[in-house]
Amino acid sequence: MTDITAGGVSAPLRRVEFDTPAAKARLRGRYRSEARFKSYGIIALCIAATFLIALLASIFSRGIPGFFQHYLVTEVLVDAAKIDPQGKGDAATLRAGDYTAVARAALAEAVPGVEGRQMKKELNSLLSSGAGDALREQVIANPSLVGQRIKVPLLLADEADLFLKDSGTKLLVLSETRGIATPSAKTGEITILVGANDFADDIAVVKAELKALAASIDETVALRKERGATPESLDSLVKEAVELRRRYDAAATSETLDSKTASRLVAINGGIVKIKEMSPTSVKGEVILPLKSTDDAAPGTWGIRVYETPESNRNLNDLGVTFLEELKAKGLVESQFNFAFFTRGDSREAELAGIQGALVGSILTLLVTIGLCLPIGVLAAIYLEEFAPKNWITELIEININNLAAVPSIVFGLLGLAVFLNFFGMPRSAPLVGGLVLALLVLPTIIIASRAALKSVPPSIREAALGVGASKQQAVFHHVLPLAMPGIMTGTIIGMAHALGETAPLLMIGMVAFIVDVPSTLSQSATVLPVQIFLWSDLPEPAFKMKTAAAIMVLLAVLFVMNGLAIWLRKKFERRW
Repeated sequence: MTDITAGGVSAPLRRVEFDTPAAKARLRGRYRSEARFKSYGIIALCIAATFLIALLASIFSRGIPGFFQHYLVTEVLVDAAKIDPQGKGDAATLRAGDYTAVARAALAEAVPGVEGRQMKKELNSLLSSGAGDALREQVIANPSLVGQRIKVPLLLADEADLFLKDSGTKLLVLSETRGIATPSAKTGEITILVGANDFADDIAVVKAELKALAASIDETVALRKERGATPESLDSLVKEAVELRRRYDAAATSETLDSKTASRLVAINGGIVKIKEMSPTSVKGEVILPLKSTDDAAPGTWGIRVYETPESNRNLNDLGVTFLEELKAKGLVESQFNFAFFTRGDSREAELAGIQGALVGSILTLLVTIGLCLPIGVLAAIYLEEFAPKNWITELIEININNLAAVPSIVFGLLGLAVFLNFFGMPRSAPLVGGLVLALLVLPTIIIASRAALKSVPPSIREAALGVGASKQQAVFHHVLPLAMPGIMTGTIIGMAHALGETAPLLMIGMVAFIVDVPSTLSQSATVLPVQIFLWSDLPEPAFKMKTAAAIMVLLAVLFVMNGLAIWLRKKFERRW
């Protein structure tokens, strides 16, 4: 065996035995440690993937319905008296026509026999205020349609659209009945008599609902007492629970239905009657859809409809639900892809709100951002990496650049508010100012990424260029920069994706304003997609929740495309040295 001499001292070579039990135990321990480490990594990836899948599933399940909208597709009479009463036929007159009245007349034809001011108001509320917009565009494009009947999709209001998207209102139709039902009239307030105790079971169900509601109020009162509520603030709830228990304990002779219990309607002789008072052998109610029997006192077949969700817990009342069910039964309601979501600006009405204004604002803002930060960032990276002397000044600059990359984004918003708006007086809520602020935000990231790309080019490229007589500037711009460009573009795209998802700095410069019009210049008021999502998420209407999730899906799609483009550029132009 040879000896190893270190510092004049001879030491024997250490022999390692691998066949001993101790060595094998150590080897098995290392393998177990590696296996545990690998399993920890797999578990961490699975947990992260689970949360990601849950997040995406939640967004997609809420957002996909937002890309579709329900329409009333029926024949519409383009009434000249409402569209063009003077018969001019010019575009200005046709555009100013009362298309809402035309749409409501078509709805009245689809649901005939609706009487009373309140019922007509509820029927008309099923249509959106923009229901006639599609008809207006068709008539303006083809004025010969005036006076004709055409089939047009009429946009439904957001409450009707939510109901048709199964927003939670349960409809239970009970068709098994006993005896013969005799209505007292075809319209108005009527009484329906039956020959047997057909409504006895329904009264028992209503009383059970009253008992459950009283118990729920008692739980609410007890919970609020635990939280320190005063007896005076709970007095109304206590009285309500007492009244519900009184109604429950009363004899089952009759029961009055209100908005806190499940709604019950009688379908008889082709009409619908909403029950207001119920006894075992008769009901009193209001006719929603008129009965079609020619004899007011004629007995007829009948059934009971139960809307299990109480009217007080629904955005659409019993009248609206009944009218929608009638339209569905006639096959006049269709679900279509909501192209207007991409071609409209913001609106206070959910069914009319779109993201075109936010998309255009985002594009204009990003154009300003990339137009400023790309040349400035690349030139700064070239100077710092290739030309700047290595002294304390450049080191200080590099430290500050690295620190700026980690500064919270809202600080740049405050800087933009103080400098661009207050000092320079630039227009508030404009893509120009938003682009300047985001350029400041992204600039450090582009400088760092560009320097890393330049540093990755082998020194032999520079030396070869200098060796054949090129100047330092020629070597950098003719040889090094083209080879570093894929990495620079990758960093720039990732920086733009970062800028696209930012909200906080834009809130500080006023881009949180409600903007209806689509901006056409850099100085017009605008908003961007992340801010639009923020605004919609803060609105109480349930329909805007779908719009919010749908807009998030669009934003995620754009971000995935931008990041995918960065990966593709890196793979396509990647050079291995």
